[in-house]
Formats: sequence, C-alpha cells, structure tokens
Amino acid sequence: MLQKDSLFRRSASFFRPTPPLPPAPAASANPTPAAAEPVKPVVDKTEERKEAKLIVGPDIKMKGVEVADCDTLVVEGRIEATLDSRVLQIAPNGIFCGTVAVDTAEIHGRLEGELTVRKHLTIHATGKVSGKIRYAKIKVEEGAELSGEISMMERGPPALVAKRSGN
Repeated sequence: MLQKDSLFRRSASFFRPTPPLPPAPAASANPTPAAAEPVKPVVDKTEERKEAKLIVGPDIKMKGVEVADCDTLVVEGRIEATLDSRVLQIAPNGIFCGTVAVDTAEIHGRLEGELTVRKHLTIHATGKVSGKIRYAKIKVEEGAELSGEISMMERGPPALVAKRSGN
C-alpha cells in the first residue's frame, strides 16, 4: 500500500519551476546578407476582408435582432430578425421569421415574413415559405410549400421601372 507522504512527494515534482531560458544572442553590427531581406508591403485589412459568415446553430434561438454587414447567414436553429445580406441559407430544421433582403436565398427549412431576393431564390422540397415574397428568379422543387403574396421584381433599369409603374 502507498503511503500518503510518498504519493504527495511524487506529485510535488510535477510543480518544479522550469529553469529560465538563456538570453537571446545580441544582434551583430554587421548584418549578414540573409538578414537584408526586402520589406514586404503592408496590406490594408479592408482589401483582404474575408467573408463575414454567421451560423445560428441547431439549438440556438435568437429574437429581436438586426443582422447587418453579414455576407452569409446560415440558419440551423430559430431566428426572429431583420436581415440585409448577400446570401441566406436555411437548413432543413432552420426557421427564420422576419424581414429579409438578400441577393440569393436557399431554403430547406421554413421562412415566415417578408422576403426580397434580388437575384435567385431556391426553395427545396423540404422548404416552406410564407408571407410577402419578391424575387428576380425563382426555382421551386416539387414538394416545397409557397404561400402568401408572391411577385416577381421588375426587370430593367430603375428609370424604366418607374415609368412603367406610373411614378
């Protein structure tokens, strides 16, 4: 049988301080040719901006938010919000309630509210969309549910659209 003292003495060895690191060598007054590398230009971070992607996970519920400056929103849970984005993707179990203005929307789950899709709307067989829907192009798979006020956005330059509508 182990004695308590010997057990604690062994574990105390794990907590020994580490020896200090040796000092760094001093830089020489005469740099070697390898050290005289060309200086890389500093790149502005706004030019290299990565895609801003927000994923609302499967067990997440968000309510009363405004999502802005988001390139892609992926909804796997439930969100009640106002969204202006480039891409909206709703997973089969995802639910979005609110107002949406996007370039492209791909819906496998459920969307309730006001939806404006500036380029292409795809509603898959498991998708259910209801409310006020406006789109430029649409693809609806067999089995999908689409209900509410549905209209196609006017095509052409804004000046021609205003003339046609009588404004």
